[in-house]
Amino acid sequence: MGTACSNHLGIPPAKGPNAVGCTDFMADHTAQGSFFRLYYPCQPSEKAQQPDWVPCVEYFNGLADFMKINRTLSERIFNYLFGSFKIPAAVDAPFKCNDKCPVVIFSHGLGAFRTLYSAICAELASRGFIVASVEHRDESASATYVFREKTASEKENKNSPKACSSAQDHLVTEWMYYRSLQRGESEFPLRNKQVKLRADECIRALERLTEINSGVPVQNVLQTQFDFTTLQNSMDLCRIAAVGHSFGGATVIEALCKEVKFKCGVALDSWMFPLDDEIFPRVKQPIFFINSEKFQWAGNISRMKKLDSAGVQRKMITIRGTVHQSFPDFTFLTGNWIGKLMKLKGEIDPEVAIDLCNNATLAFLQRHLGLQRDFNQWDPLIDGQDENLIQGTNITVLQSPM
Repeated sequence: MGTACSNHLGIPPAKGPNAVGCTDFMADHTAQGSFFRLYYPCQPSEKAQQPDWVPCVEYFNGLADFMKINRTLSERIFNYLFGSFKIPAAVDAPFKCNDKCPVVIFSHGLGAFRTLYSAICAELASRGFIVASVEHRDESASATYVFREKTASEKENKNSPKACSSAQDHLVTEWMYYRSLQRGESEFPLRNKQVKLRADECIRALERLTEINSGVPVQNVLQTQFDFTTLQNSMDLCRIAAVGHSFGGATVIEALCKEVKFKCGVALDSWMFPLDDEIFPRVKQPIFFINSEKFQWAGNISRMKKLDSAGVQRKMITIRGTVHQSFPDFTFLTGNWIGKLMKLKGEIDPEVAIDLCNNATLAFLQRHLGLQRDFNQWDPLIDGQDENLIQGTNITVLQSPM
């Protein structure tokens, strides 16, 4: 049954004029390093390899832990459902872009990891952006990994386990899995600490890109075929934005507060809980909230509205018929009934929803990064002007007396 309809499933290819390449970058093999999937405009090629959507089985294990289901069982289910999907980008393809590329740092949601938002990241790259999708090491990803130095006995043992990606010979992979709340543990201190770490990781990714752009020789711990020196002078570092989903939406706001190089932010169905109230008045850059119809609630929306400002553009739209998982790639990879059962699909066609999200994002980025592109054709979407959009929110927020 599953196979009959699955030929229609898959992550939609990007719609922009550029072919899309992707590669992984890890600077410093410890948790203090920086780890991201880079999406970029590339030279088109017939024989380009596309990467697996989920890089290796440990990520399935992490998703199982996050969803509180048995690893052995889930590995088979996930492999059956998702094991064969590829990301619509060419692995390590040569970089090619005629103009300097604006830069986006992307932050994933709770229990996600760097590859799960490829429909959004690849679309931005196809429109001429360089996008670094950070894999967070704050224990909010369902899984991630670092490397450590081999011990003497490990150096002697030639049969070390196969790693998810190859690194230098003297290193061993160490997996870090999602940390769930302990019984009786208060959630805010953990999430607040995590959101600050996540913002730092976004800023660190930007620092690594800045070094790559200026031609500083960088060491990629991962043994990829991509030549990072080709990115020298390729980035427009006056035009940098932060984009993120859910916990990543909160991370965007924290990162904007900490780093003025981010000129604007797009927060997709943002989860506002982790943020300190006192940062709201300190965020001076434009922010665009793109919400789903089913996830939001009054308390969360009222925290978004605390960012309202007379002097800086704050925009909000809601996409009709969407759920919280309408932003990650899962929504394209399950048939209708499984998708709705697992709350990975809403009532709207997932491609219609992601196009609205991407096009509204591009229009907002053009407006606030000062781009000379044609993305302003989608300006009406920023104000919710489409039959599938709601201007502002579908949630009634009681205004508290000032």
